Amino acid sequence: MPERVIMQVDLDYFYAQCEEVRDPSLKNKPVVVCIYSGRGEDSGAVSTSNYVARRYGVRSGMPITKAKQLLKNAEAVFLKADLDYYDEVSRRVMNILRKYADKFEEVSVDEAYLDVTERAKGDYEAARELASKIKNEIKETENLTCSIGIGPNKVIAKMASDYQKPNGLTVVKPTEAFEFISKMAVDKLPGVGAKTRKILEEMGVKTIGELAKQDPQKLVSRFGRKLGNYLYNAANGRDDEPVKERLEPTQFSRIVTLKQDLQKVDEIEKYIDEICRDLYTRVSSQGYIFKSVGVMCVSDTLAAYTRSETYEHPLDSYEALRSASTTLLSRLLEEEKIKIRRVGVKVSDLVKKSGQKTLYDFITP
Repeated sequence: MPERVIMQVDLDYFYAQCEEVRDPSLKNKPVVVCIYSGRGEDSGAVSTSNYVARRYGVRSGMPITKAKQLLKNAEAVFLKADLDYYDEVSRRVMNILRKYADKFEEVSVDEAYLDVTERAKGDYEAARELASKIKNEIKETENLTCSIGIGPNKVIAKMASDYQKPNGLTVVKPTEAFEFISKMAVDKLPGVGAKTRKILEEMGVKTIGELAKQDPQKLVSRFGRKLGNYLYNAANGRDDEPVKERLEPTQFSRIVTLKQDLQKVDEIEKYIDEICRDLYTRVSSQGYIFKSVGVMCVSDTLAAYTRSETYEHPLDSYEALRSASTTLLSRLLEEEKIKIRRVGVKVSDLVKKSGQKTLYDFITP
């Protein structure tokens, strides 16, 4: 049986790169893609930025105001995230990746794992050639670059793809895995965040090599069975988790922050319209209809409220979703008498479209 060969593909600074493709004049400028809260002109956070902006210290999750301070002397471009556009580009790229995989796992809009063991016959040089073909096809069809890591498991493949960015290709053979990761800081290990890193440093563990030498029972007693075993095995370059297609979604939702606290339905309807249009586009584009609709509200006191309804026949139109959401919101406001700071809509009880009649069919002449 050939040795396992796993790829991790990461689309470089994805949202910002998509914007550069759409508008090539942005290429050499600092580009910052933002999620705006709607509470003010610069209220919100950085979603991602290109590498030009990163050289100024801009990072994901940073407040937009902070990013603007860092880039005040640069010809920077700040853009509102266009999630529909990015999702569409992502779907096309993921379809390319699926063609090359024995087994495929989409992790997010810009990351995926490919098990190419059979295709590469366990040969890492053959896998390198396959990765080059993938990079070339994505570049030719979408004009996007990606970084690819190849290793004997998902942990090593992920760390390899992070090793050279952007547009990197790093191959780590099984015999090279421990040497490749041992001198790295512990927070380079996937799943090790600031809290775990701090505890490990308190234990005198700063590198992955030092973590690999720890008593596994000590790690289990400190971090619990699941995380403790993972830390020990991953630090030693071991990971048996298979590459597997992600489960079908169970729900879709979106929530927004209002520009000011409101308590009347007619004042909030424009937000419901926007949410429902976006939500219905996302749901229908992935081939789903839905039987349950819910509204979610956060009040001015930060208390959370929900209302939901399940229908006998699935809904399959923006108008039906908006009507159901507005009705539920009216009921909630009438019962609770609250001022709303945030409002959201959720659809669940998903059904794949298959030609069956929907509620919209029954109410349309």
